[in-house]
Amino acid sequence: MNTFTIRITLIAVGLLFAGTLSLQGCAAPQATPDLLAPTEAQMKIRSLQTRSFDLTDRNAAIRGVITSLQDLGFIIERANEGLGLVTAARFAEPNYYDVVTITVTVRQETAEKMSFRANAIYNNRPIEDPKVYQNFFAALQRALFLSQESTPSP
Repeated sequence: MNTFTIRITLIAVGLLFAGTLSLQGCAAPQATPDLLAPTEAQMKIRSLQTRSFDLTDRNAAIRGVITSLQDLGFIIERANEGLGLVTAARFAEPNYYDVVTITVTVRQETAEKMSFRANAIYNNRPIEDPKVYQNFFAALQRALFLSQESTPSP
């Protein structure tokens, strides 16, 4: 092969490479999934985790959450009335090696209602069993009822 043929071959390979790169740059961008968009499964679990109660006093709501969690054997780790946040944990039966943590968020839904959302985790995995949340909200309802009974009316 002479030098002219080698030069032509190198130029052809270079043009082919440049053409390939230019076509790659014109390719349509791939759509990325919206990782933060709620899925149907997430919306279902959220509906299990959320309840509203007729209550106007945020302080009483936080106290009710703390009382109900303590009644269920949890140790309160943090309580922040300003944020409406209570975090608690307990060892899970029967082996007591496993840990259940729960975070409850309290927010004013309307002037007469408070919304409570409980998020329970078992060994770093979300709990999706509806019975767990039903048990918590039943305990919360009892605690809120008892605290209203013991509060004198004006």
